[in-house]
Amino acid sequence: MFTIGDFAQYGRVSARMLRHYDAIGLLRPARTDPVTGYRFYEAAQLARLNRIIALKDLGFSLQQVGAILAEEVSVPELRGMLRLRQAELSAALTAAGARLAQVEARLRTIESEGRMSADDVVVKPTGTVLLAELSGTAASYGPEDIGPVITPLYAELCRLLETAGVTPAGPGLAYYEDAPEPGEGSGRMADEHDSKDAIVVHAGMVITEEALAKAGATPAATAGATTGGTSGLGFTIVTLPGLAAAATVVHHGPMSRILPTAQNLAHWIDDNGYRSAGYARELYLECPPDQEKWVTEIQEPVVRA
Repeated sequence: MFTIGDFAQYGRVSARMLRHYDAIGLLRPARTDPVTGYRFYEAAQLARLNRIIALKDLGFSLQQVGAILAEEVSVPELRGMLRLRQAELSAALTAAGARLAQVEARLRTIESEGRMSADDVVVKPTGTVLLAELSGTAASYGPEDIGPVITPLYAELCRLLETAGVTPAGPGLAYYEDAPEPGEGSGRMADEHDSKDAIVVHAGMVITEEALAKAGATPAATAGATTGGTSGLGFTIVTLPGLAAAATVVHHGPMSRILPTAQNLAHWIDDNGYRSAGYARELYLECPPDQEKWVTEIQEPVVRA
């Protein structure tokens, strides 16, 4: 048998907690000395202690824990409950990490206001490109909504290109447009739960007609308009027209921290007699595994104000 101190050490709990469990009938000692009142425990009782702690970690009250143990929860059942709790905690941790990244981005935005040099921005035309792309809808244009949509799109697009034997001829290029109004083209009435801020996310990779021909696909898009057709390979082929004038700036680091760069670009556009003519495009120049080393050119279409 173990003294209460030794048993607490093996169970990684406090002796005070064991006394409380004894008082409420959740875990009685194997023997209590009638003279000294000292509590003694058996090694077999560690199994019950482990279940108590596990159920507490799942969020159950001690009263609920007692009721569950009275039904003799099996090891597979307890394992399943713990795995569910593990998934919930993991999701909460991921969400908290995303919120933290956005707070840090806003802080950098505030700290960097007005620091961008005019030399950082270049106004230039961009060329027409042939893209293989996939698209999806994000709840808003915010990085916190764009990221979870565009990341899996690119992962799937790269997989499809590799499967088809189509080698990209250039970097990734993402562009955006407003999603259709709720109910548009569907014949249904919009309700208050429909989002008016939804954005269509286009995740594209620059390709060539020669590469498509080798893969047995024929581009159905026509230069001069954002049109496209199904490739038969799981992705869409699009001819994306160039921009007559784009205010461009290079962003270094992950896209979750793009906000300071984008807002500094907005300041430059306003200060230099331009106005935005649409959503900015993102040309992913370098995308190594370490996102801190990413290099992205932001291309915002502009016209003279």
